[in-house]
Amino acid sequence: MVRDRRKYLNFLYTLLRNMNKLADILAYLYLAQELYQNPKYRDRKRLGRFEYQVYSQSGEDGLLAEVFNRIGATNRIFVEFGVGDGLESNTTYLLLNDWTGYWVERDQGCVRAVRERFGSLVEGKRLTVCQAHVTAENVCDLFARMQIPREFDLLSIDVDGNDYWIWKHLAGYSPRVIVIEYNALFRPPVKWVMRYDPQHHHTGTSYFGASLKSLEILGREKGYALVACSFTGVNAFFVRRDLLDRRFSDPYTAENHYEPPRYYLIRQVTHHMRDFGDFESI
Repeated sequence: MVRDRRKYLNFLYTLLRNMNKLADILAYLYLAQELYQNPKYRDRKRLGRFEYQVYSQSGEDGLLAEVFNRIGATNRIFVEFGVGDGLESNTTYLLLNDWTGYWVERDQGCVRAVRERFGSLVEGKRLTVCQAHVTAENVCDLFARMQIPREFDLLSIDVDGNDYWIWKHLAGYSPRVIVIEYNALFRPPVKWVMRYDPQHHHTGTSYFGASLKSLEILGREKGYALVACSFTGVNAFFVRRDLLDRRFSDPYTAENHYEPPRYYLIRQVTHHMRDFGDFESI
């Protein structure tokens, strides 16, 4: 009986592993056809074809690299809200490219894991980690407390809820690029924003964030242009208008840059479990 059970479990494990491999192959073929061969993305001013993944959730690492390839970087400082344990983040890869950053995370366990895994960078003042629940009321105070410069290169917002309101109430700071999660369920021209709740905690439902059109309008009010969305339909990319100089695909509208929810494509590109540790910069 025990032997039969072991054989059955081994069979299930092998089946699951092969199914995961098949899913990886299908995702790759889909990307090859729909992203890299689709005429829509052949315009070099569009960013989609530049996607690649290292530590980001999907192709955000490549998108950010191309954005800064076009506009250049200045102080190479980033701020990210909602970083988790740091192993699936829009800014982790930047730490390997001589950036300095600030991470704000609500979960105490995640913050503890970050301080252990990224300890040498924290000790070397390359990375500052703050445990806090970011709200519209405290976002500016957090920036002041962490002594973040008024102008820096990148702000990433992914808190699964009040993202729109946090950006709306951030005043006195001018990041050159902003990455913010949008709710791809609501296609343009729908203007939808989750009602503000400072105690909101995402429960895994579709009730979170804001539609891309709402973020486009907010960005325009704050002096930013929507230049791209990740192919998976998760993150929107905004560049400060004084830096555009016809480097990106216009019009800078949700109708032009919207990507539908393709969450089924979110996969890790490596078969090794993600991790981070001490390294030598040669």
